[in-house]
Amino acid sequence: MASSAIGGDDSGGATVSLTVKFSGRTIPITNLSVDSTIKDLKALLQPLTNVLPRGQKLICKGKLLVDGMTLKESEVRDGAKIMLMASQGLHQGDGPILKQAQTRPISRFRIVDTLGREKTEVPADKNRLDRWKATGVIGLSDYNLKAIPDEVWASGTSARVIELSNNSIRDVPSKIGCLSSLQKLLLAANDIVDDSISWEGIVSLKYLAVLSLEQNHLTTLPSSLGLLTSLRQLNVAKNKLSSLPNEIGLLTKLEVLKVNNNRISIIPTCIGDCNALIEVDVSSNLLSELPETMGNLNNLKSLYLSNNGLKALPTVLFKMCLQLTTLDLHNTEITVDVLRQFEGWESFDERRRLKHQKQLDFRVVNSGAFDEGADKS
Repeated sequence: MASSAIGGDDSGGATVSLTVKFSGRTIPITNLSVDSTIKDLKALLQPLTNVLPRGQKLICKGKLLVDGMTLKESEVRDGAKIMLMASQGLHQGDGPILKQAQTRPISRFRIVDTLGREKTEVPADKNRLDRWKATGVIGLSDYNLKAIPDEVWASGTSARVIELSNNSIRDVPSKIGCLSSLQKLLLAANDIVDDSISWEGIVSLKYLAVLSLEQNHLTTLPSSLGLLTSLRQLNVAKNKLSSLPNEIGLLTKLEVLKVNNNRISIIPTCIGDCNALIEVDVSSNLLSELPETMGNLNNLKSLYLSNNGLKALPTVLFKMCLQLTTLDLHNTEITVDVLRQFEGWESFDERRRLKHQKQLDFRVVNSGAFDEGADKS
């Protein structure tokens, strides 16, 4: 499957058109100036392949192309065929864009009877509803459910926790709002799509503190998400989100935000208003930068940024986020040498080492090196 042609800068002189071969794909690059560097070409290829520039090896006629040289100097002529080889791990998002995207099947528990026949419904339990009302906990994960059972709605205001993960549920109807005392709603690894979830019902849950919609098929989050002002944990990882609503800044009690493994390219500046945040995971997205307002997250302890196209961090991150002890920058464009130039780096590194030493004392880890951070070069 060939991608549509991508054009470079055709101003100021001769241009060339190239063909880049990558993992079974043919990527046409047109109207690229002969004065463009190999580094410029790699930057063009990054959004087309998800491979970070420093993870790309470009080979033309058996010769490895060097970043600082121009196409002309490299003797790359019009119509040239270039092979792209990707270093393992050095990618943004979920990984390199291959010829045929491989979807990872969701592992779901199958209910079988004593004869080994698969069941499609929850086993009958006459006392189940009474038990749910007594405990406030509805546990229905791994039941191969196609829909939320009617008994759940009968639990009414007694329901505090609903665990419906690892099923095949598609619809989350508006009647979810009748569970007005609900504090935890866990719907990870189902088949929920944008038009099958009633956000009107969910945002009416004024006591909701934990919401998990990880590993579904959502492409967007509504602005009404900002109405969940009691929310402390939000997990929407492993969906197909391309952005976050600005209203996320209204979630001033939010402590944990997990949006990793999506297609997000911009974090809204209002993230700085979520000053209760302790942990933020935006790894495996398409981010090239972070807003300076992240420096307002004074309680932030853990920040996961791996597998993005990041080249820099907010300048005040280490200076202002004085609780930060875990920073994951694996497979980004940021190196340790870059980090050392930031004000507050030394204090952060000291906190990180102290935390690491405590882990060593309990034999949690094996090395004191700056391994959770950036590469050395």
